[in-house]
Amino acid sequence: MTSVKPLVFRKGGKQRYGRGFSRGEVREAGLSLKEALKLKIPIDLRRKTAYKENVAAIKEFLEGKKPVSTGKKRRKPKS
Repeated sequence: MTSVKPLVFRKGGKQRYGRGFSRGEVREAGLSLKEALKLKIPIDLRRKTAYKENVAAIKEFLEGKKPVSTGKKRRKPKS
């Protein structure tokens, strides 16, 4: 399984991998925090910044995670 890692910028403009995505980045990508945690997307609650590169990385990760239907349909219980 491939994991997605956020980029964080230091004071000098250098990039490094961060601990997790900020709440704003997850929301801009169209996910709730619970959905992101279920998909094993790391979240750093201390971060406040929302970088467009990280939002694009989350969206790209979600494209690879399209749900695959098994062909089975659930029946409704008779009442």
